[in-house]
This record gives sequence, structure tokens and C-alpha cells, in this order.
Amino acid sequence: MIKSAKIKTSHVTLLVLDGSNTLSFAAAVDPLRAANRQAGAPLYDWRFATPRDHPVMLTSGLSIPASPIHKIEQTDLLLIVAGFDLEAQSTPALSASIRRIASTGATIAGIDGGPWVMARAGILDGHQATCHWEDMENFAQEFPQVDLVNSRFQISERRLTSAGAAPAIEMMLHLVRTRHGGSLAAKIAATFIYDLATPTARPQTRRTALPHNALTARAHAMMEAALDSPLPIHTLARRLGVSSRALQVQFKARLATTPQAHYLSLRLAEAERLVTQTALPLQDVALATGFGSQASFARAFRAAFGKSATSARRK
Repeated sequence: MIKSAKIKTSHVTLLVLDGSNTLSFAAAVDPLRAANRQAGAPLYDWRFATPRDHPVMLTSGLSIPASPIHKIEQTDLLLIVAGFDLEAQSTPALSASIRRIASTGATIAGIDGGPWVMARAGILDGHQATCHWEDMENFAQEFPQVDLVNSRFQISERRLTSAGAAPAIEMMLHLVRTRHGGSLAAKIAATFIYDLATPTARPQTRRTALPHNALTARAHAMMEAALDSPLPIHTLARRLGVSSRALQVQFKARLATTPQAHYLSLRLAEAERLVTQTALPLQDVALATGFGSQASFARAFRAAFGKSATSARRK
């Protein structure tokens, strides 16, 4: 328990946009509640804010009562939780409110779609930031003045950005640790059964539920970084400091597949995402996922998903 004489309550505002992910919302606010409970002291108080004078609804159907952000005069920390329809919601009035709060010296943090809202407000210019891996290319094109980094969460002075809900927990634990020490952060992590030993500075990966070991995880990361220009397996092995045979053995033992098949599955997973979730021409999808010709891409896509890329996009 923290002695009362040392208590300095931090005032937090959670700006919640329509269509926010419920898990992202919980990842932002529940570590604050847990911090107060574990410390036995009001280290944080928080209030919710909305872009305009009407309630917003989370993806689960939960509603956040109206509390317009323009009425918030000052806060120590502004957490921006956002999900869908970000362009329409990032109005000039909302951006002005965010810039006004930033000008007071408040720390601003964005979760999930929050980095987009921050960037549109202009408060990430010249800062390092991250966003969800699916959106990195679009984010980089739209905001070239932001130094985009592939990380789970990113800290740049008084600007913090988180790529999604799970990294938001890590980001909030970091905030608690810097303000109140590692012991309290560890207690909160234990409450959530979260492993603090997991390194938080690692980059995002597209698939995290596989039983990797250190070698296959590094190979996986190198593959993801070169989906458009696939590296030969012997080149991967050399860069990893092992023989091609050793790499084959480790993939077979850990993932029950070969490095070649794993690499292809990563490329095809990205191809399916680009086909079904973007309007990128199919020829460009093929090039972005390392297929030298439209024909080879079409064959691989049909073999993997049982239908053509054109059919998948139409559906």
C-alpha cells in the first residue's frame, strides 16, 4: 500500500469514439482501476469523454454516455480509444480539442484507431508512432511526417501509441511503472495473469499463437518483413547463423511444417487480407506478396482457399 502522504492523483480522460473495440476500451481503463486497488490509494481518477454531445457505442453494443470533449479543460493524460469510421469522426472540432489539450502539456495516448485520430489532429508530426500492422502502409502514405515504427506500442516524449488491445495493456503497465514503480506494475500484471517477462519492445507479428522457439520466431519475423521479395531459405538460414538443414529440422519439430510452406502460408494470408479488405488491384496484390506473375498467384490462391481471388473479392 502506498502511503497517503505520497499520493498524487493523476487525472485521466478517456476519449471514446463510436465503433471502438470493447477490449481496447477495457485495456485502457481497467489497469487504472487495478492500480488503485493494488495500491490501496487513489492513484488515478478518470472520466469518459465523447467527440460530440451524444453517446457513443462500442462494438459490443455497450454505450458510453455523452460527455463532449470540448468541455474538458485540463487533464494529465488523454487516452484516445477508437476503432472504425475514423475519417468521418475525426472532425475539425475534435482535432482542435485534442490539440488544445496537448498544448497544456498533457500526455496523449492512442489505442487501436487512436493513432489515426492523433495523426489527423497533427500532434504526431515529428514523433515516432505505431499502428495496427494491417494499416501500416496506408498510415505511412497518409502521414509521411510521422516516423512510423513497427512495434506493439511506441513512446515518443508525451505521445504514446498502441497498435491494439493487447499492447494497450503493456502500454498502461509501462505508464504505471514509470509513475509508481515496477512492483505495482508487477502486481497489476499478476492480477491479469499477464507475463511481464515478455519483451514489450518487440515488433508486431501477424500470427502469434504458434509454438515457436527462439529460432523459428526469428525466422518468422524475417519472413514477415520480406513478403514482397521472399528470401531463399538458405539465405534465411545464413542470416540466422544456422544451416538450412537445422532450420528445416526446427520448423518440422516446432510447427510440423517446412520453412518453405510456412513462408508461403504467410504470403497467402497477407494476399487474402489484401484481396478481401482492400481495393488493391490483383496484380499489385500478387507483387506485394512475392508472386512473380499473375498466373502463379492465381494458382496458389485457388489451391490455398478453394476459390479464385476474384471470387473471394466479390464475396
